Amino acid sequence: MAKDSFSDGDSKKGANLFKESEGNKIGPNLHGLFGRKTGQVEGFSYTDANKQKGIEWNQDTLFEYLENPKKYIPGTKMAFGGLKKAKDRNDLITYLKEETK
Repeated sequence: MAKDSFSDGDSKKGANLFKESEGNKIGPNLHGLFGRKTGQVEGFSYTDANKQKGIEWNQDTLFEYLENPKKYIPGTKMAFGGLKKAKDRNDLITYLKEETK
């Protein structure tokens, strides 16, 4: 059986999974997320694990990360436990693509 991968989801359902806010709060500001490397938002205190991961955020990396953030970046301080359902991750990523430009 092939591993799940990103496919377009339902943006409205994604909005319910994530409430977008401006600025750095508990996590870094997500505007400009796609194409940015891990640990790069100015003014946010990242763990060394996040800064050193060195991947670029895109649909595929977010799809894998959102399933289990602590497994994808061991040592992260991300408190979010992840979204196990591929459909939920697809919906959230579709929403984020639209809202974080």
